[in-house]
Amino acid sequence: MSYAPDAVRAKLSALNETQESIVSVAQWVMFHRRRADETVQLWFQRLKDSGANKRLNLIYLANEVVQQSKARKKDDFLIAYSPIIAEATAAAYRGATHEVQQKLRRVIEVWRTRQIFETPIQEAVEARIDELDKSRSSGKKSLGGSIFSNSSGSSAPAEFQPIIPLQVAVSKAALAVNSTKSTADTEYGKLTDPNVATPSPPVHAARLSALLKNLSSAESAVSESIKARHALIEGLEKILETNRTALVSEQSQHYEVTSRKSTIEAKKRDVEDGIMRDLSAEPPTNGSPGIIAQTNGKNPSPSVEPERPRVEELTPPPFESLTPAGSPTPLDHEVKITTTTGADIIHEQQPDHTEPPPATQPPLIAPAAASPLAGADLLSSLSLPPVRSYSGSPSNGSVFKKRKMEPGFAEMGTGDAMEGLDEDVAELLRAESGGH
Repeated sequence: MSYAPDAVRAKLSALNETQESIVSVAQWVMFHRRRADETVQLWFQRLKDSGANKRLNLIYLANEVVQQSKARKKDDFLIAYSPIIAEATAAAYRGATHEVQQKLRRVIEVWRTRQIFETPIQEAVEARIDELDKSRSSGKKSLGGSIFSNSSGSSAPAEFQPIIPLQVAVSKAALAVNSTKSTADTEYGKLTDPNVATPSPPVHAARLSALLKNLSSAESAVSESIKARHALIEGLEKILETNRTALVSEQSQHYEVTSRKSTIEAKKRDVEDGIMRDLSAEPPTNGSPGIIAQTNGKNPSPSVEPERPRVEELTPPPFESLTPAGSPTPLDHEVKITTTTGADIIHEQQPDHTEPPPATQPPLIAPAAASPLAGADLLSSLSLPPVRSYSGSPSNGSVFKKRKMEPGFAEMGTGDAMEGLDEDVAELLRAESGGH
């Protein structure tokens, strides 16, 4: 079927919600892609004249056409749909049921995910849908809220809201410039090509008139694009000036905060140094040497090591230091002997052969002819004092202190030597000594 406006209207009227119907009409439309602008205008007019369900089918058709064009890298329909797609989706969304609105939202989300349209066009579509939700009489969004608020990126900041319409206008103007300029260039090349034969004057005049019309359209589109870009640049300059003023203020704040931080750090170091000086000034405890802080503000350093404590000697003190005052002084010939156990030393008298004899001579006992008798040995032991020798006594001839004679030893030489003995023993001793 050749292309004609009535043929396009017939295809759009026969469109239904099935996949086969949408795909077949989309293929026919794309086959006549050179007439994309005219086809899109007819599609838009049909959408505005249809009901809610029919509008959803027309949006499905546009979705199939633009996705196939994007996949095949044919931008004719993308350029044709970009100026009107935001208004078309808003017209389909307005007054539709909640189910239809949710289906439209899913289609718009697919466009964002696959980046079918340019970002300004996509944001314009989402903004129109959100405005319709906000303008409801209830003041509440539909169930589930807006799918564009946090779907694939954050919404534009409030500072950029004034320039969003300006950017949308620039995008639309740029698309119009591309379309009209491309047509004007093509027609101009055909008429000015020297290799092409010049047609008859009436035909040539008609083609020149058509070319002038195309050039006028291109000129108008370029002028609108220039105005839109001037407005966008003006809005961007306002944002830029606002940010420059904020930058100067923030730099001043940064300098102020940095200065305060440096001051507080210095004060903190002074307080910590004071704490260390106070701790070093405290007296040492438990006998440990203290730490003396330097006066020049540097870190404290340990003081000179003190003298070693004196250790008590293990050698016992001399005898004179333990002798009470007024005690008698030992004789010069006495030798002071001490022991480690603290026991008294017993000094024995050495034998002195010059000791005077006792006043009364004891009776002499004649020695026996044979070996000495046991009785004589007993008597001789009683007549002489015992002499004890110790291995620890000095051997250099020192004189020991003489023990005083106890009373009774001097009287042993007087009287009967057998006095006090048993009678039988005394009789035996007398018989052996020959006193019989």
